[in-house]
Amino acid sequence: MTGGARRRWLAAAVSATLSAALLGGCAQVPRSSAPDTLAGRLAVQVDAFNEQPARSFTAAFELQGSAERGTLQLTSPLGSVLARAQWAPGQALLQTAQGESRDASLDALSQRMLGEPMPLAALVEWLHGRPWAGAPVQRLPDGFEQLGWRIDLSRFDDGVLSANRPQQPAIGVRARLDQNP
Repeated sequence: MTGGARRRWLAAAVSATLSAALLGGCAQVPRSSAPDTLAGRLAVQVDAFNEQPARSFTAAFELQGSAERGTLQLTSPLGSVLARAQWAPGQALLQTAQGESRDASLDALSQRMLGEPMPLAALVEWLHGRPWAGAPVQRLPDGFEQLGWRIDLSRFDDGVLSANRPQQPAIGVRARLDQNP
């Protein structure tokens, strides 16, 4: 191979490699959120109990941060923000169309929001497919139990998580993640 032919072959090889890399990059769907962000759909159902009727809601969610510090935004199917919660050690802030309110913890915030205490700090970790470090855990073949809740991870690879509290009133949470953590 002559010097000119060798340069043309090298140029063609480099061009093909760059083209493949660029096309491969174009074929990938870019991540729209930071690595510590989860997004998807969340459904919560609280069974009727005593004088309280059954309650439920479904919303899109975006979660950023950890159990210690973060934000959670809930959005309606039409795209309007229903609620935004921010938390840090010793404080939790909830913003809704009705205004802002502060609580000492995520659990206190959930009590006021849902009428039932829900371990939101633990839920943040559960959505990542792992137990919360703040409480004992019992491992199960398809998930784990923690804080009186059964976390089913059998479909977690498909982006589906469910958490159920059997104690009255029973509460069910189902999350469908847009992308796996």
